[in-house]
Amino acid sequence: MSHRIARVRGFSLLEVLLVVGLIAVTGVLAAAAMSGGFDRIALQSTSKTIAAQLRYTRAQAISTGAPQRFVIDPQARTWQAPNGRHGTIPEPLAVEFTGARELQSSDSEGAILFFADGAATGGRVRVLLRDAAWQVDVAWLTGEVRLSRANATE
Repeated sequence: MSHRIARVRGFSLLEVLLVVGLIAVTGVLAAAAMSGGFDRIALQSTSKTIAAQLRYTRAQAISTGAPQRFVIDPQARTWQAPNGRHGTIPEPLAVEFTGARELQSSDSEGAILFFADGAATGGRVRVLLRDAAWQVDVAWLTGEVRLSRANATE
């Protein structure tokens, strides 16, 4: 008598995990798209990037012992930091700059100057998206860079 071993067909663990992962990714993307999440992610990401580059500019001023400039052009939607660092601001976002007028090289451009002792000329960069906003404040006395949520109507 020969015994035949019956093989049970089914799904492997890897196949099940792959399907569950695809469903999860699809759900997250659908939820983000329906709630305007991609623009809000861009708002937060851009604000964090600007804050990080302002902190970098301050650190460069302290480490080199020479004043360093962070320049932002809200109309051209660009920013520049020391050592060739630069970036653009995504299209759905609006940008406002408040700072010392004496440092502006043109009417559309704003600048914050950091000194060797860490102090700065101070300023504020607001990144806006419809009803949401984030602002990056630079204290003039200490050069401290603070990122916070803001009211878009302020």
